[in-house]
Amino acid sequence: MSTEIDRLSELAKEDPKRRFFSIAHLITPERMYAAFLRLRKDASGGVDGVTYEQYEKDAARNIRELHRRLKDGKYRAQPLRRVYFPKENGKQRPISIPSLEDKLVQKVVVEILNAIYEQDFIDCCVLQKYTDKEVMMT
Repeated sequence: MSTEIDRLSELAKEDPKRRFFSIAHLITPERMYAAFLRLRKDASGGVDGVTYEQYEKDAARNIRELHRRLKDGKYRAQPLRRVYFPKENGKQRPISIPSLEDKLVQKVVVEILNAIYEQDFIDCCVLQKYTDKEVMMT
């Protein structure tokens, strides 16, 4: 985790009621590239059909362009590609597949928001693990 994200976590932990009004500056091309490397390489393409391998061929330029669109307020999420898988009971299960760029933007935003909101749940989760372990021992 980066120093900026660590600091964001510290601030959120210090004051749980703190409001963060500007976190967009944390979405950087470097953070976006790191998130891109963590995407599933074998995932299906979205409605635009772009796969990881295709995007990777010129990832640095693609990510710079995506970052510019985000910064300029011109980025728009694409429609989801809808796919249906058969279920055992004969019905079909719908799956929505976002485009690769949408997955990338989501991953970066989740990383930043997790740094803020995980602080609200960390103690709760630790307490729950302790309670579960204590119950198992009795």
